[in-house]
Amino acid sequence: MSHEIETHGTQAAAVFARKDAWHRLGTTVRDRAFTAEEAMRLGHLGGWDVRKLPLTTAEVSEGGVTPIEVPGFATVRTNPFTGQPEALGVVGGGYTPLQNEDHADFLNLLADESGAIFDTAGSLRGGRKVFITMQLPDSLTVGGTDRVDLNIAALNSHDGTSAFRILVTPVRVVCANTQSAALRNYESSFSIRHTRNAKAAVQAARDALGLTFTYVEAFEAEAERLIQQTMTDAAFDALIDATFGKAEANATKRVRETERRRRSRLHWLFADAPTQAGIRDTAWAGYQAVTEYVDHYAPVRTKGDEQTARATRVLTSDDPDRIKRRAWTALAPA
Repeated sequence: MSHEIETHGTQAAAVFARKDAWHRLGTTVRDRAFTAEEAMRLGHLGGWDVRKLPLTTAEVSEGGVTPIEVPGFATVRTNPFTGQPEALGVVGGGYTPLQNEDHADFLNLLADESGAIFDTAGSLRGGRKVFITMQLPDSLTVGGTDRVDLNIAALNSHDGTSAFRILVTPVRVVCANTQSAALRNYESSFSIRHTRNAKAAVQAARDALGLTFTYVEAFEAEAERLIQQTMTDAAFDALIDATFGKAEANATKRVRETERRRRSRLHWLFADAPTQAGIRDTAWAGYQAVTEYVDHYAPVRTKGDEQTARATRVLTSDDPDRIKRRAWTALAPA
């Protein structure tokens, strides 16, 4: 399924605050923000009891069945819809599961101190990955016109493929673009390994969120610089080349056509798209054209809806982040 939100019949393991549920899936709490406890209950994220079980296999021969121990462990949960045990992944002996309740409790503590409110929560890829996002109370206004909301996303995996990650994701309101800046000496994310000390590390990351807010201040200062800087079509072409690369002279017809379509779409976003109204012909608009392309127009492999596939890619892949950072770095002063 292209959106990758976990479903069971007409039910979905997701909850959304005050907006239509993503692709009409999950539960929408329309009149208020939801709590960590409601994220677990309404989003079908609670009571999974993620645990490790030894791996085994068996050899079947004429003499019978011989059990064989296998190095490593399987992560197993209790399926929230069926109540049955279900394997999620294969991990090593040092891996310690971080429950969805721990995931939400961390953000609940953050909400108590910052005034942030829960925005979305859900399960992806059959429970292998879980996301919870919060919107911080303060917004940025770049150049007095372009509003950027501040979000914190906490992403966890139960299959051993990634650490517990906490990300700062400024989101431009006019087109819901997530911003990613390669700022010097400032952190916008934290990663915590699934070990016995993971819960203590979550607490340490919360204590270190001052770095996050410093990052946001630096992001705002750089954004203000970009909106004051005029960008010509030639300069935008140079930004495209620095961000996406340029096809070689002997490139195939397919590669050249892909590049032509991408460049045409990017120039439309920069010069004509209504989302750049008020900031047009600035370096900030050039950066926004790139992020809007990545979030809403870049090709994705899917048999379903492309928009939801792109939204899932933002949550589960590092590729969009890397592209945006290349664009930001290309615009940064030497």
